[in-house]
Amino acid sequence: MTKKTCDVLVIGGGPGGYPAAIRAGQLGLKTILVEAGRLGGTCLIRGCIPSKAIIHAASKLDEMRHHVGGGAGVMGITLESEPSLDMAGLRAWKDGIVDRLSGGVAGLLKAAKVEHVQGWASFSTAKTCTVETEDGILEITAENVILANGSEETELPFLPFDGETVISSTGALDLEEVPEHFAVVGAGYIGLELGIAFAKLGSKVTFVEMGPSILPSYDKELTRPVSAWLKDHGVEVHLGAKATGKGTKSGDSVLKFEDSEGQARTVRADKILVAVGRRPRTQGWGLENMAVDMDGPFIKVNECCETAMRGVYAIGDITGEPMLAHRATAMGEAAAEIIAGVKRKFDPRAIAAVCFTEPELVGVGLTPDEAKAAGEDVVTGKFPMAASGRALAMDAGESKGFVRVTARASDHVVLGIHAVGAHVAELAGEFALAIEMGAVLEDIASTIHVHPTLGETVMESALAALGHPIHIAAR
Repeated sequence: MTKKTCDVLVIGGGPGGYPAAIRAGQLGLKTILVEAGRLGGTCLIRGCIPSKAIIHAASKLDEMRHHVGGGAGVMGITLESEPSLDMAGLRAWKDGIVDRLSGGVAGLLKAAKVEHVQGWASFSTAKTCTVETEDGILEITAENVILANGSEETELPFLPFDGETVISSTGALDLEEVPEHFAVVGAGYIGLELGIAFAKLGSKVTFVEMGPSILPSYDKELTRPVSAWLKDHGVEVHLGAKATGKGTKSGDSVLKFEDSEGQARTVRADKILVAVGRRPRTQGWGLENMAVDMDGPFIKVNECCETAMRGVYAIGDITGEPMLAHRATAMGEAAAEIIAGVKRKFDPRAIAAVCFTEPELVGVGLTPDEAKAAGEDVVTGKFPMAASGRALAMDAGESKGFVRVTARASDHVVLGIHAVGAHVAELAGEFALAIEMGAVLEDIASTIHVHPTLGETVMESALAALGHPIHIAAR
């Protein structure tokens, strides 16, 4: 057995682990990162990046279909025949992006003088683990440990992943052909993103959602344009419905479920995507030997990302909601700096969340209803994408989208900003910055925004909340 020691041992090479390792290396700490799979983790290899590549390709294909026939066509552009899809080519393009980014992570780790060990880490004590590598067993003992083990898809006992009919989000991203009938169990952000993408690629898509609405983390005003898109494109959505299993009917594979009335029903499903959430990856690597405290299924940490065991830190999905890549990255950088002696905490005022549906949704901070429930007297301002020159010029103004700002009535401090519409994900940074900096409505309204850009909608929503919008009538 080979033995090594280090200042910082990072477990997991995903969006939390590799930034933590890079930052630790930059700060002069001897750092080892252990990752069993490819560098980049779920987000880069089988989640955020490949899914957005598929979503982009699906949207491009769908847009091209609108230019087929019909005289001059949309924007004066006409295609003589339907575009065709080579699924193998799409997968190769998607995989090329993943390969490029994963290789980039390896280069960044090397530049920061971080040692990368490939293998599965098993802890015998809080700060000692063994890793089975290609060269044999390696024992690593560290002064400090950062756990960035991430999360995995939640499996339903009556619909276990079989790699054939019942698939996870990972499996959906590697399909060799577009299924004719595609059923999705769960209408949260993962299910909606992938289900809409496959609808654009040509599948007949059906959603079965146990809750009373789609995208439960967003309010109905925001999700209404998404629901409208689903209806307009023939996507069936069964709310208050419970999936019960799979089966066959007349030789076809079907998803069994109970509808909102409790009636047993089936829907044809060549593939069944189960997207009912994710769970922290806490099993199989010796967490029970580390003497850390738990908070339900998650590892309990304080505002410095410290666990109950001195010198052991945890970041990202393994520590709880929101299970977002950018939260993991920020926690990883904070943990590395705290280990190096920098006096700081991980204490964000708000973390933006984006759903890449059709249209896109983005939100940060409190919605009007959440603010009122917290005892706040609020003012709101809303600006429609249909009044944005930039949105109209990109053929993105007819999605019933809008930007909405929520502020405290007494001092105009911005409490939340939310939006729905094409391309609004790119506004997330401005939304988060406003909340983090404690902006008031006047700060946003008086900041000169470039024309023509979608960013103007943020300024106009603040003006609307103040009662004097320029490009819509005041209410």
